[in-house]
Amino acid sequence: MKSLFFLPLLALTAQAATPAFDDPKPQRYDLTKRASEIDPRAKEYPAIDFVFTDKKGKPQDLQHANVDTRVKPQGKLVIWLMGYSGPLFERVNSYGLHAIQVHYANKWFGLIPAARRDDGKSLGNMRLEATTGQDHTDLAIIEPQDGMMERSFQFVKWLAKENPQGKWEQFLNAKGDGLDWDKVIVSGASHGATSAARFAKQQKVDRVVCFCGPRDNLDEWQGYPSATPANRYFGFSHVLDGGWTDDHYCRSWEMMGLHQFGPLVDVDISAPPYTNSRRLITNFDVKGDAKRAHSSVTPGGAAAKGPDGKFLHEEVWKYLFNHPVDEVGSAVPQDGDCVKDQKK
Repeated sequence: MKSLFFLPLLALTAQAATPAFDDPKPQRYDLTKRASEIDPRAKEYPAIDFVFTDKKGKPQDLQHANVDTRVKPQGKLVIWLMGYSGPLFERVNSYGLHAIQVHYANKWFGLIPAARRDDGKSLGNMRLEATTGQDHTDLAIIEPQDGMMERSFQFVKWLAKENPQGKWEQFLNAKGDGLDWDKVIVSGASHGATSAARFAKQQKVDRVVCFCGPRDNLDEWQGYPSATPANRYFGFSHVLDGGWTDDHYCRSWEMMGLHQFGPLVDVDISAPPYTNSRRLITNFDVKGDAKRAHSSVTPGGAAAKGPDGKFLHEEVWKYLFNHPVDEVGSAVPQDGDCVKDQKK
């Protein structure tokens, strides 16, 4: 008798966790707001060219948010750690996901002395400082309000008031002093993918989606214990990308344990669910252009298209953001040809 009672109750509880949209005019919302206008505590860091306006007065701290109230919501928020990508946001919205792109203090590469950059720890620690706004390195002092965590929190609070149709408040934690990170998907490309993965090692999130990343090929953090379970990391890269040919991606993916969930899968000769793997690759023709290969795995001008002009990797993008995390492939051995110790 208990099972007959509790099962419907659990179902109702799960449904309540993801509020349905109640929008008299269902539509896709495109919202922007400057970080400096949302939070008066926000600071500039001129030493790393992290400023609110460029020399011509053009705003540099504009943040983006999108939600489509015509689509059944999943109750998850994508935080994109790169420049705004309209085509990508259109797709994640079509999956029922909310999405934001935040302006946070991440322009620090040129400041790190070569010896520290290659010491195995400093890159990852700097990524943590930039994403969390907490003290993880003596190479920079980034205030909490200028890290990705607080910028995202302040943006979502603003969105909850500005766009009540989107029900953004569901992503605030019970105390109302931060985000509910169990509902957050962190994602990025290249530098952003690497920062997303490093952040998720520290902070448990719902999922991590890495395009052309992670890198930091001399760092150790990829092998650290992870607050986010390894089966929640997903990666997609082109085999002619320098990060692939130099073993940066295979190294990171294996150090993070992704080989435990399936082999490398060439999406151009496979179909969803790609053996439930977390390691997806493409080998479509980029005319030998490594730079195009690097940016080809996200929707945009460099992406693979068919004769009709339509993107060829729509199912891949859908898989990366939606595949059930508990459905995993069979473990495979590590690749003996992938160089893990790149300090030699």
